[in-house]
Amino acid sequence: MPFFLFTLIENMLIGTTQSIATSNGDEITIETGKLAKQADGSVVIKQGGTMLLASVVSSRDAREGVDFLPLTVDYREKYASTGKFPGGFFKREARPSDGEVLTMRLCDRALRPLFPKDYHAEVQVMISLISSDKSIQPDALACLAASAAISVSDIPFAGPVSEARVGRLNGEFIINPTFEQMEECDVDVMVAATLDNIMMVEGEMDEVSEAVMLEAIKIAHEEIKKHCQAQLDLASKIEKSKVKREYSHEDSDEDLAKAVDAYCFDKCFTIASSGSAKQDRSEAFRALRDEYLATLSDEDQDEKKDLVGKYFHDVEKAAMRKMILTTGQRLDGRKTDEVRPIWCEVDYLPGTHGSAVFTRGETQSLTTITLGTKLDEQTIDGALREGSEKFLLHYNFPPFSTGEARPIRGVSRREVGHGNLALRALKGMIPGTEDNPYTIRIVSDILESNGSSSMATVCAGTLGLMDAGVKIKRPVSGIAMGLIMGEDGNYQVLSDILGDEDHLGDMDFKVTGTTEGITACQMDIKVDGLAYEVLEKALNQAKEGRSHILNEMMKTISEPREDYKPHVPRIETILIEKDQIGAVIGPGGKIIQEIQATTGTTISITEDENNGIVQIACDNVEGMNQAMAMVKGITAKPEVGEEYMGKVKNVVAFGAFVEIIPGKEGLLHISEIDHKRIENVEDVLKPGDQVKVKLIEIDQKTGKLRLSRKALMPRPEQKPVE
Repeated sequence: MPFFLFTLIENMLIGTTQSIATSNGDEITIETGKLAKQADGSVVIKQGGTMLLASVVSSRDAREGVDFLPLTVDYREKYASTGKFPGGFFKREARPSDGEVLTMRLCDRALRPLFPKDYHAEVQVMISLISSDKSIQPDALACLAASAAISVSDIPFAGPVSEARVGRLNGEFIINPTFEQMEECDVDVMVAATLDNIMMVEGEMDEVSEAVMLEAIKIAHEEIKKHCQAQLDLASKIEKSKVKREYSHEDSDEDLAKAVDAYCFDKCFTIASSGSAKQDRSEAFRALRDEYLATLSDEDQDEKKDLVGKYFHDVEKAAMRKMILTTGQRLDGRKTDEVRPIWCEVDYLPGTHGSAVFTRGETQSLTTITLGTKLDEQTIDGALREGSEKFLLHYNFPPFSTGEARPIRGVSRREVGHGNLALRALKGMIPGTEDNPYTIRIVSDILESNGSSSMATVCAGTLGLMDAGVKIKRPVSGIAMGLIMGEDGNYQVLSDILGDEDHLGDMDFKVTGTTEGITACQMDIKVDGLAYEVLEKALNQAKEGRSHILNEMMKTISEPREDYKPHVPRIETILIEKDQIGAVIGPGGKIIQEIQATTGTTISITEDENNGIVQIACDNVEGMNQAMAMVKGITAKPEVGEEYMGKVKNVVAFGAFVEIIPGKEGLLHISEIDHKRIENVEDVLKPGDQVKVKLIEIDQKTGKLRLSRKALMPRPEQKPVE
């Protein structure tokens, strides 16, 4: 066989593929063994023209002292995938965008619970968008790609898992809608699941009912089952994946574990039942752990300190769970459906455009509102998305909020994720441009944290917006729900969970909404086999909690202020014709810059399909009126028969050119200067003179303007004819 023919055949045989027939008629293919073969596992996911490359590598051994899973999930959208150049000076991809970070979080939250609890070797999952069909949203395929890469490797993993986006368009649910379809959808829910269990839910809705949300989850799960089965089928064809690697990342001492349990369990149960505050409870558990350590010999204390800490944590967790399941009492003494005490305050910061303090138990948000102009919009220039955003929400979580001292190294993924959840909760309530001309920035600084700080941000954001005078459609509140599942099927759904209840529990379910329905949600599940009946109970209990919180908020401020605060810049909008935009801007921006400098205003100009939109912002009435008059003067259309106070721009032998409105000149012919005969125009008019004229004609072919001065002058009396 000729060499070239052998090579051709060999290349045709590279890789193993598996196909998935989606419910919307598309086909997804998973390919492995062709690219990135030195990784522990790698796949290429393809749907239409969209392709993602995912790889996974895990160290063979855990680093010393590491007792957790050091998992890193990285997702990047290559600009070349859409035929674009990156922005910036260096013209190369740099730090991930917020959108990429959010996709990383979606994948991480679905994957992390499925690794063995005693697996502590470093794991790195990398996902790249290498080709893009602009109609397909790639974030819905990222988790499938990551899970498939792990499934074809020898890394221990209790998957497979996948994600699916569900939208609702005109009352019909659709799987993985296109970008264009999403513009019209009133539901956008991303669901992660294994063959048997829901793992994660995140999305935003246009005030829908709990029943609609449950239906969306069920529809997504049916689609995900296809993804998971395809991964199993693909893995069965790969020899490497059939035998998972052996590992030993934890020391164990069964006798020590039993001893810690025997000594500490009842005492942990007592501490958990005391209804104490977070710091007091933590101090009590720490003292008990030290008390047990003191019972050991000095040698054992040194050798077994880490193991004692591990086993004590297990006992502590088991005791707290048992206490909640058997007594129905919470760690802070509350009932399962009880919300912590709430107090609110608005207008706390007089220098801001709006502000609010929202405190629920030991969680507190100080939130500010800033109202800006069109020029303050955030420009988006990503590989897939371009445009601008006029509603921004930033969430900050400083270390002092939990009583810690740790380095601050920029905005964390957690801060991006929590901020995005709060943004999705509120953005549907922001009025349109006609009722809200401002760019809005909300900043939530978490000053205390003991559970559900993102929900505190939603509540504080609502209060701050109303304090700023933004005419929101309806106020929004949010609550975090928890779950404790017993081995016997017994369970407790917890309203307004604490940080410890989130850590020891089986679910973290955040739900936001108005009196009319749900606006956003985020759910992470840590238990296998969560029944939909439990989810339904959690949603209904969340509705009651949201209503209670909203009622408490309304005691502070029940509706937006009638007017903005005095120091808020006022914005007026003028619609002009598109062909007038250039006249307002002027050559090199000369005219618009002159208007801004003269009046102390900020002016932005955009256009839609029909008009030019001029936005003028100013914090004083005089400057605003002056700028509006100047813009209206520039854009005014000359009308035959109207009188104008014009300025002589140039004098010629046959007349003078007079500017009647900025940028528009007409000819004042020598015969129209006066009723009497004029021999020399310069004897009457000079450049710079102000002269009142009447527009007597607009040439229909050329658009030239013909002016008259004498038409405004009294006609001299005629001498009688002798």
